[in-house]
Amino acid sequence: MSDQHGQRQNGLGFEPRDLGSKPIYGFLISLVIIGILIYYGLWGVFHMLDVYSRRREGPVSPMVQVEQDTREPDAPRTNAKIQREFPEPRLEDNERAELAPFRYQEEQILNSYGWVDQNAGVARIPIQKAMDLIVQRGLPTAPQAGTVPLSPVNLAKAAAAAADTSNLPKAPAGKGKKK
Repeated sequence: MSDQHGQRQNGLGFEPRDLGSKPIYGFLISLVIIGILIYYGLWGVFHMLDVYSRRREGPVSPMVQVEQDTREPDAPRTNAKIQREFPEPRLEDNERAELAPFRYQEEQILNSYGWVDQNAGVARIPIQKAMDLIVQRGLPTAPQAGTVPLSPVNLAKAAAAAADTSNLPKAPAGKGKKK
């Protein structure tokens, strides 16, 4: 029995059309060489851009004290120096200890009397006292009888009625002109 290619089907054999090992090794070697070329090509481009950037920076003011080149990632920095240089707001180290004074101050404001705006006569009262007053007096929940609540439609109708001049008497024609 033979198949279409002229070889016996029951025997294991090597097809001459299969890919050999030389093209595979050639591809892998060329892949490594191309990778190395790309690496050094990119390194050259970045080096060229760094040189270009250093030329165009211009002179540094004598008032500026440069401690180190910030472009170098291997420069040692202490933790205290980073905290001193990093702008506000910083991350909290101990949230409970740092938030406690703020919460204490807010509690003092909520539970004490004081002026919000003394010139306007606006004062604050303790929150418990305010809740007791609301319980005693209640909140206005419905408009009082005979008044129409303000809505965009009612507001527009009121503005139109105020601006309506159709019922006013007309001025005589000759009085408004100067001679």
